[in-house]
Amino acid sequence: MARSSRAGNDKGLINVAIARFSAIGDVAMTVPVVYSACRTYPDIRFIFVTRRTMADIFVNPPANLKVIGVDVKTDYTGVAGMKRLATELSDEYEIDYFVDLHNVLRTRMLRIFWRIKGIKSSVIHKGKINKHALTRRYRKRLFPLISQRARYREAFFKAGLPVNSHFDGLYGGRGKSNPAIFAAITSPKNPGEKWVGVAPFAAHKGKIYPTEQMERVLELVKAQCPSTRFFFFGGGGDEQATLQQWADRFEGSVSLAGKKYGFAVELALINHLDTMITMDSANMHLASIASVPTISIWGATHPYCGFKGWQQADTDIIQSPMTCRPCSVFGNKPCHRGDYMCLKSIGSAVVAKKVIDKLMADNNPN
Repeated sequence: MARSSRAGNDKGLINVAIARFSAIGDVAMTVPVVYSACRTYPDIRFIFVTRRTMADIFVNPPANLKVIGVDVKTDYTGVAGMKRLATELSDEYEIDYFVDLHNVLRTRMLRIFWRIKGIKSSVIHKGKINKHALTRRYRKRLFPLISQRARYREAFFKAGLPVNSHFDGLYGGRGKSNPAIFAAITSPKNPGEKWVGVAPFAAHKGKIYPTEQMERVLELVKAQCPSTRFFFFGGGGDEQATLQQWADRFEGSVSLAGKKYGFAVELALINHLDTMITMDSANMHLASIASVPTISIWGATHPYCGFKGWQQADTDIIQSPMTCRPCSVFGNKPCHRGDYMCLKSIGSAVVAKKVIDKLMADNNPN
């Protein structure tokens, strides 16, 4: 990209680096903001740096977005690795500004190395004090915080790049991915079929709906809507074994757990689902940016912390009104009560009805 054209932004920026290395859900939440930034400033080239395994989340990117996946555990480790990454990026892309959407040790090192080169930066404000007030055990302040996507937009605003909303899903609103992309998983949807994605696990126990209750949800949905096919999403180990058991039990269902198809393939399939059942997890965010109605179950965490799915309807959020919630931003703290009643108290029939209502809706675009 020629460096002579500086129209369209007051800062005269040409090549803007962005970084967010983890977690999957947080990277997925950058997509609506980063794509909107690219379309708001078509004269700027944006270079997004993330983990190599997450680069495929950026499906159908704007022409002025370059996504670079790096391995920060082997190729760019420690201070020397970050210094080398900063040097390589600035040399190849002539970086003239850095938007730090992570604010962790690795990205702080990038900011330092680039500051030495005279490259300025802006950084996300995580709002830790307010999050603590929302999640502490006593004297809880239960009020909604700004969303993580709003925090990302703030970082661009600090850079002098206020972002207009120009994102309508990875596949363009009601557009659909090419079924050939996920042909290794399943053939295209048959007339009358209903496809339901199920992602019943999360990184922490405080966000996982009990498996026996989720299995009952599937039974109720299948009994009411026999043409339903379930697609199960999860990781390896015990998750993989459980999901395969469910896939074997419910006719026509498929487990993707442990198959390692990659985000581009799984997102293409998710885009064809009629609805998705998730926890407060990465799959909630992946489904939302793929423009799928997403029913999410929340336990120890709470949408007030700012991690609701992109354009997710409040009516599609299922949670218990227990006064001890939320007890954690990420669901990683032990339950104060010791019984995780915030999840157990959510009846299977309540979840199943939400799913069935989605499948029976007359205006379902699928």
